[in-house]
Amino acid sequence: MSKLPRCLYGQMKLISILTGLSVIFFYGYLCWRGNAFVNLWKPVTLNSDSYAKYESLDLGENNSSCWKILRGDPEAIEKVHLKSITRGNKHNFFNETDYLAMTRDCDDFVKTRKYITFPLSAEERDFPLAYSMVIHTNIEMFERLLRSIYAPQNVYCVHVDRKSPKPFHSAVQAIASCFSNVFVARKSESVIYASWSRVQADLNCMEELLQSSVPWRYLINVCGQDFPTKTNREIVNSLVAKNGSNIMDSVPPPENKKRRWKLHHDVHQDVVMTDQEKSPPPIRIPMFVGGAYILVTKEFVRNLFVNREIQAFFKWSEDTYSPDEHIWATLNRMPETPGYSGCLPTTDTPGHDNNDPIVTRTVKWSFKAGDVAKGAPYPPCTGTYRHLLCVYGSGDLHWVVQQEPFFANKFDPQVDNTAVQCMEEYVRSRAIHRRGLQTVMDVTRSETESETV
Repeated sequence: MSKLPRCLYGQMKLISILTGLSVIFFYGYLCWRGNAFVNLWKPVTLNSDSYAKYESLDLGENNSSCWKILRGDPEAIEKVHLKSITRGNKHNFFNETDYLAMTRDCDDFVKTRKYITFPLSAEERDFPLAYSMVIHTNIEMFERLLRSIYAPQNVYCVHVDRKSPKPFHSAVQAIASCFSNVFVARKSESVIYASWSRVQADLNCMEELLQSSVPWRYLINVCGQDFPTKTNREIVNSLVAKNGSNIMDSVPPPENKKRRWKLHHDVHQDVVMTDQEKSPPPIRIPMFVGGAYILVTKEFVRNLFVNREIQAFFKWSEDTYSPDEHIWATLNRMPETPGYSGCLPTTDTPGHDNNDPIVTRTVKWSFKAGDVAKGAPYPPCTGTYRHLLCVYGSGDLHWVVQQEPFFANKFDPQVDNTAVQCMEEYVRSRAIHRRGLQTVMDVTRSETESETV
């Protein structure tokens, strides 16, 4: 066999090299864009400058009053309230079209929106978390929530309500495509308030998260109006201390809640109770109630899809009212459940009346708020009420940041953008400075003052 001419051999070698590089670059591009087929997790190395100073998250408004607001300064809170009702000072919200434009250049989007792009500590790097995010509206609030809980070692599944407008779906997909560890759930439910569809949305994300190559340790579920009050590092440290135990509310049910599962409910545009009695639940323990939001181990999540008793319980719960408020609470009482600790909140918890989740969310109910000096558990909402729950205003933040739960509900920038912005600044500063509330505010305030001199 004759040898190839030297020039032809060189050309073929060059073509082979270029072809190989093209494949590598194309594969890397897909991974970077978060393609569902190659969404692979790789160990994240700790940046040598782990204590890099992030600039303020302020994206167009003066946030110098945030630290006074967080301390509960009445004058600062009043100024913000007056500003909010002045037409000329209204916040300019990003809409779906804005996000579609911003995410055309993902590098620029991540940079200008000031996402944290490396683990801030070794313990966070070695303890990745999974998030199930169930949303249906308010694209800006979703993106700001994602930014506040985002860490590159974690993984995030976003379930978008099937009923949401197409532009909203497109904008969420565009944001997710800028991150290799954020994806939109393939199966979308038409979520109806207080129906099984709300549980199914989380289950859809859970199932896909189990397939992720990210070695996550705990799953946290959130909705679009949640906001963190603790940093990723604080959450990780608390979960490590739990030594594999789940975190959720679980208490014996009051009589008025038992009809939620004793009677059949029809689901149309809403959930309607009938007088048809249901069969007893197909489980070996009594029913318990709690909140819809949980922090559970990966083993707990995996067990949901392989345990026949749990699958039968799920099927039985499909025609109950607000099943997310009793299925998790009940499952976590089963001794064989992964993450079961045997030590859960009881009815004698101070200030707890079986109707108010105390572990996973900081909330203000309209019927409980009042004069603290006269025994009310918390002061009235300074924002507005929605479904009897406070949508926080700036005047609520001093109380919110002193509570123990990792998240607070509800926030909405269209109700009070300053409240959301100050929480963003608070969590980011706390993440970078690793200090408590008062020290963080003092450090940030001194830096702000020095920059204005």
